[in-house]
Amino acid sequence: MSWTNELYNIYELNCGREFGENEPLMLPISHSIVNAQLEIKIDGNGEFKGVNIVNENDSNTIIPDTGKAKVGITPPPFPLTETLKYIAGDFNDFASDDFKDNSDFYTAYINQLKNWCGSEFSHKSVNAVLEYVSKATVIKDCIESRVLAIDESTGKLLKKQKTTGATLDKTYVRFIVYSDDVDESRTWEDKSLYDSFINFNSKNQGEIQLCYATGEELPPIYTHPYQIVRNNPRAKLISSNDESGFTYRGRFSGKEEAISVSYEFSQKMHNALKWLISKQSMHFDSLTLIVWASGLQPVPDVRSGCFDDFDDEIEEKTEIPDTVPKFRDILKNRIFGYKQGFETDTKVMIMGLDAATTGRLSISIYSELMGSHFLENIEKWHKNTVWYRFSGKRKRTILNSFSLYEIARCAFGGEQGGRLECSGEVMKETALRLIPCVTEGAKLPEDIVQNLYYKASKPLSYEKAYNHRTVLEMACAMYRKELIDKNNIEDTEGEYLMAYNPDLTDRSYLYGCLLAIADKAESDTYESGDREKRVTNARRYWSAFAQRPCQTWQNIEERLRPYMDKLGGYRVGYEKLINEVMGKFNAEEFADNSRLSPLYLLGYHHFTAKMYTGSKKEEE
Repeated sequence: MSWTNELYNIYELNCGREFGENEPLMLPISHSIVNAQLEIKIDGNGEFKGVNIVNENDSNTIIPDTGKAKVGITPPPFPLTETLKYIAGDFNDFASDDFKDNSDFYTAYINQLKNWCGSEFSHKSVNAVLEYVSKATVIKDCIESRVLAIDESTGKLLKKQKTTGATLDKTYVRFIVYSDDVDESRTWEDKSLYDSFINFNSKNQGEIQLCYATGEELPPIYTHPYQIVRNNPRAKLISSNDESGFTYRGRFSGKEEAISVSYEFSQKMHNALKWLISKQSMHFDSLTLIVWASGLQPVPDVRSGCFDDFDDEIEEKTEIPDTVPKFRDILKNRIFGYKQGFETDTKVMIMGLDAATTGRLSISIYSELMGSHFLENIEKWHKNTVWYRFSGKRKRTILNSFSLYEIARCAFGGEQGGRLECSGEVMKETALRLIPCVTEGAKLPEDIVQNLYYKASKPLSYEKAYNHRTVLEMACAMYRKELIDKNNIEDTEGEYLMAYNPDLTDRSYLYGCLLAIADKAESDTYESGDREKRVTNARRYWSAFAQRPCQTWQNIEERLRPYMDKLGGYRVGYEKLINEVMGKFNAEEFADNSRLSPLYLLGYHHFTAKMYTGSKKEEE
């Protein structure tokens, strides 16, 4: 269980340090977090001083937690911050018949609070809270302070309170305790109170047992924390409470033999995991992905294209990567920046969590890599999947790789409302398959390339031309990556198949060049405002061309003639280009009418770029 040890180490690395203003706080052991709706103010003697409705932006509240499961007819209470049905002794006096009698809840809460206050680890703020709630005036005080509303006709509380936005039995209350009416103790932020409860709770853990994680004799826990991922807060990573099913029956006589993890280890490991998720998680539908270094050094974002964030980091327009050497240099400098923060023994962990059922959280992916290998793989991924991409925002072509979101949408999605979209489940499954390609240097799944090939070969399937252009660019990039993987090419310069190669005489590549010439020649006869609206014959026959190139080229060439006549003096240039490409064909290969390989897409893209670059040079 190396992942548990790595998380435990993260906790030990961070416990006791001061956290930044905008940095999430790592929970101390024996504590959890809830959203509070009410904030009651009392003095050191337990006298009521007021009550506020908590602002939603400030509702996160750290609370003492015994770790006992909140199940049963009367779930065990949290020791301090709890809902109104636990802390209000006068709940039954004002609650409508819709609510159950809260006497047992209130008694359990008071008794637990008394045990804490009567121990050697008592705390003055807890004593004050006990004094106050023992008076059983919580609901009365809230009504008089106008934070809770009643039905005037019945004198009973409204079940759903507009002021708090929650039902009464789910309204959490936290406490502020004043000492001498000057010093304020916000109990959910009081570190001395944290320590008080940790010591009190540790002493009441019961018998000790061998901890499988540490090898030490420590008090065990069998109800492990939940609230790990937001999309399924009840899901747990570790569970052994199925005594009537087949969780361990037949293999072990009891849960103690099946798994024995100490309370302290479980708390630290889970709190570190929650902290990492709140600090730096990525999401693909129900999949929560976290990537962290053993020393918590910054790591690259594994889900994004290399320069998806260059608006924030690269200010000078001239520095936007639009050539391979520039891209290579900027990428190398970025990776070197991360590498400088790593020690020689730094490890990087990649962990994906998915809630398989309501109560179970599965680890969909987990791997550990040496930091240097991780960065090498990241650099290799971006270098091998980069492509010339048109940026609509900048009205120019730049070099960038693709995010995992883009790959999933292009390969397995379709147009929805003018945008490329795919289902959440498809997004998650695609991300799980691609993450090892990014972080471990695994080969690209072949079906992704095939899907992109088929979609890029059907431009008429897209209402928006830029969507097809995006799919085409990605298909070229992913096929280039596939060729590098299959042929074990070490592309140190990052220039393999990145531009038109006049020496490449592959049949598919040359046919792609012919398609590019026919497409541009016809579109050059259109008025500037019509180019986005009208469809050339090359695009109209594109799908058939990919399947039967020789036969379809004759149709395209025949329909191109009227447009060539409109080109005037430019006609000679296009005829020269066609003849130049045709001259590289072997007669037998040209007559081959079988399906083209994805290499034709690179031929189309390369030659299109060559023609536009040539046009710009002529204009200059």
